[in-house]
Amino acid sequence: MLLEEHGIDPTRFWKEDAKALVERGYDPSHAYLRLILDNVGTGKPFGQLTNAHLRTFGAKLDRHFFPGIPTLFRDLRQIAAKSKDISINFYVISGGLQEVIEGCALVQRNISGVYGCQLGGETEQSELKYIKRCVTFTEKTRFLFEINKGLDPRDTQKNPYLVNKDIPPHTRRIPFKNMIYVGDGLTDIPCFSLLKNLGGTPFGVFKPDRESAKRAFLEFLTPNRVVSVHTPKYRKSDDFGLMLRAAVTARCTQIELERSQAEPIS
Repeated sequence: MLLEEHGIDPTRFWKEDAKALVERGYDPSHAYLRLILDNVGTGKPFGQLTNAHLRTFGAKLDRHFFPGIPTLFRDLRQIAAKSKDISINFYVISGGLQEVIEGCALVQRNISGVYGCQLGGETEQSELKYIKRCVTFTEKTRFLFEINKGLDPRDTQKNPYLVNKDIPPHTRRIPFKNMIYVGDGLTDIPCFSLLKNLGGTPFGVFKPDRESAKRAFLEFLTPNRVVSVHTPKYRKSDDFGLMLRAAVTARCTQIELERSQAEPIS
């Protein structure tokens, strides 16, 4: 939508221009970020694009979420609230533009942290010229460790090396086994594998009408990288919406059981 709004053909952008850069050795995320910056400037499609413009665009996306997303956050919080001293947090780890994601009101109301690609200029308010942060395959796993250790994304943004901080596993804020991860792309596979090996619950989603659907199915499900693969429908009446609610309920029950087993017998 961002491309179309500025008169850029999405098909050519992704299937021709970005693909050509990848074939030249660019990482896919670096390829699309470079193409965006190539189109920023006076007389170019994006004009004098700034992060403020990206946030304004992001505010338009609230009416374009998949079915059930607006109520999913509420329902999962209510499920967690039924258990004593258990709460639930939501995070976004994306190869998309962080400023666009954070511009969404739904994200602002529900998400504890966003980790995405960032562009910058000479100042925070000036025209975008540089790649500030690029989120790609294994880079996503770094943010899982930040969440696991309870590190504030504002702190790690200023000091990325904090992710290496030695924190004993039993004192970490969010154990990997308590994480439920939903991913829709090939760049999510390292996170799928990490969580599957550490007791977490990874789910794959894809739109069946996309030509990449078969490849996603083979890459996600066949190697046993995820628990299951679904279409992105999140209502209570949808298979995936029901599955997510059941997964949170099951994990809350397991946490309570583990706590009761750890309590000393008087």
